[in-house]
Amino acid sequence: MKPPDFEYHRPSSVEEALTILRNGGGEAKILAGGQSLVPMMNFRMASPKTLVDINHLQGLAYHNVADGHLCIGALERHAVLRDSSIVKKVCPLVAGAYEYVAHPAIRNRGTLCGNLCHADPASEMPSVVTALNATMVIRNLKTSRSVPAAKFFLGLYETDVKSDEMLVEVRIPIADVGQGWGFHEVSVRQGDFAIVAVAATLSLRNDLVSHVAIAVAGIGSTALRLTKVEEQLVGKIATDATLTETGLCAMQSVEPQSDPNATSRYRKDLVGVLVTRALKDARSRATAVTAGSNG
Repeated sequence: MKPPDFEYHRPSSVEEALTILRNGGGEAKILAGGQSLVPMMNFRMASPKTLVDINHLQGLAYHNVADGHLCIGALERHAVLRDSSIVKKVCPLVAGAYEYVAHPAIRNRGTLCGNLCHADPASEMPSVVTALNATMVIRNLKTSRSVPAAKFFLGLYETDVKSDEMLVEVRIPIADVGQGWGFHEVSVRQGDFAIVAVAATLSLRNDLVSHVAIAVAGIGSTALRLTKVEEQLVGKIATDATLTETGLCAMQSVEPQSDPNATSRYRKDLVGVLVTRALKDARSRATAVTAGSNG
């Protein structure tokens, strides 16, 4: 199939792009990588009257470290972030999750900001930025605002970005020294969207869990942070038995949907298994860092 007719604009500045969005009456969409939007248009699942191609804008393809955060611009491609030594050093969970994201052709064109704005609940990166307490920097013609990841994803393919706004940057806190991480998922094929994915971080102090974050994708309309499960683990010794128990608590705390790929029961079981695996990986990495610093 082919998409319905639309107007195509190629602005030369962010301000021009935002002007077109403002004048679009809610019927304009941003085209960056286009790896989700274009297929949806072809299948008539999306029918924007105006496409705003931002690929030629200067200054939006970057990632750097500033003020304790990894800052990622709106046009930075998945492939660049996946291979970045900076990302691997300061936000290793992001780098680790990228081993599961899509296929080379999609990673070469797709952008992190575009992926987050698409807000597919089975996508990996929404769970990662939720676990890492990332901040989304959103602009319109007049103002800029910052929205925490926990409030950014509103529902299926829905975010807090308004029709006259653009997500211009994602800011992810740099991982604390001693913070471990884990990421696991199950999908139909490598590179497909997750049936269930789990992103986790964990820190230890005197062998006790001082911080933990657990976020799950694929079980509802948005990526879900399991805050009540996290609270039960803080202050405990991170033994195998304790982490397995945490996985069971995570399984009991969710009620996933069923679809042609998996039943709700299967997804619940996956949550328990993958949370346990991700936390054990995070503990191992946190322990290795602590042992290295003591040595």
